[in-house]
Amino acid sequence: MPCFLYVRDMEQLSGKQLELLQQITAALQQVPGIAAVVLGGSYAAGQARPGSDLDLGIYYSAHAPFAVDHIRQIADRFSAGSDPVVTGLYEWGPWVNGGAWIQTAAGKVDFLYRSLEQLAGVVADAEKGLWAHHFDQQPPYGFRSVIYLAELRVCQPLFDPEQKIAGLKTAVAAYPAPLKQTIVQDCLWLAEFTLMQCAGFAAAADVYNTTGCFTRAANYLVHALYALNESFPLGDKRALNELEQMAVRPRNFSARLNRILGAPGQEADPLVSSLVSLKQLWKEVVGLCGGTYRSRFGAD
Repeated sequence: MPCFLYVRDMEQLSGKQLELLQQITAALQQVPGIAAVVLGGSYAAGQARPGSDLDLGIYYSAHAPFAVDHIRQIADRFSAGSDPVVTGLYEWGPWVNGGAWIQTAAGKVDFLYRSLEQLAGVVADAEKGLWAHHFDQQPPYGFRSVIYLAELRVCQPLFDPEQKIAGLKTAVAAYPAPLKQTIVQDCLWLAEFTLMQCAGFAAAADVYNTTGCFTRAANYLVHALYALNESFPLGDKRALNELEQMAVRPRNFSARLNRILGAPGQEADPLVSSLVSLKQLWKEVVGLCGGTYRSRFGAD
């Protein structure tokens, strides 16, 4: 079956990149066990910059996965220069479950393996208001299962003969109300708890623990705002820039957060002042919830 290549904002891709996508997709679709191939990442989302990697998602069933040797052969075929890096399934961890890094004549290409069963489980959990977090999977804040939902929303199928990806994309088109409630409540509570604990560290001029609390609380606020806007983050890299384009957010949220994190202080007074500023941001996010947030501590 020939691959179908449709890429949003094709002007972002050079002729060499388009030709490469066709060739790699045609090769991958011949591999037994590969159920679908998609264009993902910044090119699929229309956010690519000069030099951005081409991200290709390779989907398979855990009951009949592809042989990694076939992936290695394809990576070798298109590699130009250094040897490609090709991993086994789940070699990179439980969420970023393997792939390849390939330097080609048209630029860097990344393969990302994705289990259809794992994806379907994340989609089903989201409808129940459930999400997962694995801190050690990747820097700086770990991997959250909503990234899978973001990938599904933006990805562009290149090879999807059984409409597996099309079906999953339909399932995530609307933001699940139970998931929104869970993320907003959990993240604002965890931010509140973190800021409460941070007070003692800041007063003691404990920079290590104070700044750890700051970045932790900041990440919770970011995820709460994504949920309030019924949007899924693709990752941390462009999160603040994306939030500035969203309707529901505190005024100048990103700039204010950057000022706090960029110069939190080293002595007690500036650390406490930064904490007060971050707590104000938290209060403003709470104010955007329409009274739905419930503190577990009876504190403001």
